[in-house]
Amino acid sequence: MSAYPHLLAPLDLGFTTLKNRVLMGSMHTGLEETKDWNRVAEFYAERARGDVGLMVTGGIGPNLEGSVLPGAAMMTTDEDVANHSIVTDRVHEAGGKIAMQILHAGRYAYGPMCVAPSPVKSPISPFPPAELDEDGIEKQIQDIADTAARARKAGYDGVEIMGSEGYFLNQFLVTHTNKRTDRWGGSYENRMRLPIEVIKRTRAAVGDDFIIIYRLSMIDLVPNGSTHDEVVQLAKEVEKAGATIINTGIGWHEARIPTIATSVPRAAFAWVTKKLMGQVNIPVITSNRINTPEVGEEVLATGCADMVSMARPMLADAHFVAKAAAGKADQIAPCIACNQACLDHTFGGKISSCLVNPRACYETELVIEPSSGKKKIAIVGAGPAGLSTAMAATERGHTVTVFDKSDEIGGQLNMAKQVPGKEEFWGLVDWYRTMVADMGITVELGREVSADDLTGFDEVIVATGVIPRDTAIPGQDGANVLSYIDVLRHKAPVGKRVAVIGAGGIGFDVSEFLAHEGDSPTENLPLWMEEWGVTDPAQHRGGLAPEGPKPHAPAREITLLQRKAQKHGKGLGKTTGWIHRAALKMKDVNFVGGVNYERIDDAGLHVSFGEARENPTLIEVDTIVMCAGQISQRTLADELEAKGVSCHVIGGADVAAELDAKRAIDQGTRLAATL
Repeated sequence: MSAYPHLLAPLDLGFTTLKNRVLMGSMHTGLEETKDWNRVAEFYAERARGDVGLMVTGGIGPNLEGSVLPGAAMMTTDEDVANHSIVTDRVHEAGGKIAMQILHAGRYAYGPMCVAPSPVKSPISPFPPAELDEDGIEKQIQDIADTAARARKAGYDGVEIMGSEGYFLNQFLVTHTNKRTDRWGGSYENRMRLPIEVIKRTRAAVGDDFIIIYRLSMIDLVPNGSTHDEVVQLAKEVEKAGATIINTGIGWHEARIPTIATSVPRAAFAWVTKKLMGQVNIPVITSNRINTPEVGEEVLATGCADMVSMARPMLADAHFVAKAAAGKADQIAPCIACNQACLDHTFGGKISSCLVNPRACYETELVIEPSSGKKKIAIVGAGPAGLSTAMAATERGHTVTVFDKSDEIGGQLNMAKQVPGKEEFWGLVDWYRTMVADMGITVELGREVSADDLTGFDEVIVATGVIPRDTAIPGQDGANVLSYIDVLRHKAPVGKRVAVIGAGGIGFDVSEFLAHEGDSPTENLPLWMEEWGVTDPAQHRGGLAPEGPKPHAPAREITLLQRKAQKHGKGLGKTTGWIHRAALKMKDVNFVGGVNYERIDDAGLHVSFGEARENPTLIEVDTIVMCAGQISQRTLADELEAKGVSCHVIGGADVAAELDAKRAIDQGTRLAATL
């Protein structure tokens, strides 16, 4: 019997059956915009080969004004139909099913042609929207229905109509953005008229034997958002209008509450979807932070939904479902919800990928295939760079030995996993441990090697990582000064008043670590909801607690300092930086910038400000923690080069960036593909 009987059970939709209860949710990868349709097709086909029940594409615009930004993919011409047919044919050949998401961005569209129910500008776009008149609304309805008809012609098994996350249809639903007084505004019956009309018109355009998913916002997390009763009312009308499935959307993009970042508890919003179960007769999908088969199975077994949506986990491992079904769940590359290579890339105008799996969206470019010549390879460093290289090289048929002076694999991941909100990194290290064992890779831990130890290898790869930068502050050798390694790896005692020097990623991590005691909110959903001010939309509109966030008192009094006179954490992730800043501010961390570090003594940290070194100030603290960056650990590489031995230097040993596992893993995998 399967370990996941609910997750792997087929879902009968009447006119078609899905092979299991796993949906690959929509992701904006940027692939469709490359117009390399073979590349697009291979991305989806690889997931189809991994046995996911149904996939949804990234958002495809129904017209110019509704596209997320100029140049975004649309489905408006016969040429578009032909291009998308390449994708659907490949998916069907691989035994999969795929739906196309129709995304009308409304006021979120990043362009001057954007339209909306009312001329209320979005806080995340510089373009004020034009208010649609009656003819304009009719055009949007017809364009969406026509787009669905073209999707069917292109061979898609269905469409998903995007009605959540604060996009166009969602904007009509709430008074936050709909100020109209005609038949499209005012009462809730009027405000929900547009999505219902869109579904009706779409069903008429595609016929009865075609999947229509409606993505419904179950909890808006914005002021004046929908109530639970309104959500239920809309869901019932969505069913009557002809939808096949209701999918869950959580929060608007402008909401100031994290919904998918790694610090959000797993399945944090499944309870919201569960409230809708039994209110409609069509299947309901739940979503957000469901990233293992165990979590998916529990969500379904406890009646939270009929199906689970996992988007980014399918970037991390295209064969997620197949591995779960084969009893190899421990081999599933874990999505750690870091956003670094997926959402950060999307919002930065780059092709999405995955920190854990750099082949995601690069299936046709980064190919791991058997090598024509087998080599004996030494890799020094068992961090993410070294381990990723070892796995890819072994997959190609090479014989690999990994050395590390530490007594455990994982490198700096072992520090990251100690930080509240980064518990997912434990699973990543566990996965590396499993894969190294399963692939038969030789690992010699507790072994510091020299150049002389590496003779006899065909290739030597140096992945020795980084060491802390010396800040050269007078008094830094005092007993009250620690490095981030002392704090995160060695758990050195830290006083109640702390100065953290350096406001990059490590400084933020250390501050987060020191601000908490007791349960991590990431592993305690009620605590997390209280800290961020999330409540039941049956009690308060939009699911926002009227009293706002109620963070627990910080464990320490923390001052986070940086030399630059700029926003703290400016270099943090594009989609997560605001979360880290907000989390520390909730813990009353004092942000201080533009400082010069004059000296450290028993009284604390002495600083001054600006180029003129003005306003000398004593920050009275018990402990100073150094997080002022790293330098590459190149001792071995330099020794090898001095002996005339060529080597490859990767990861932090190559570029000492802020614990940048994304770059390290990508670099190592790409190197292994060429050896």
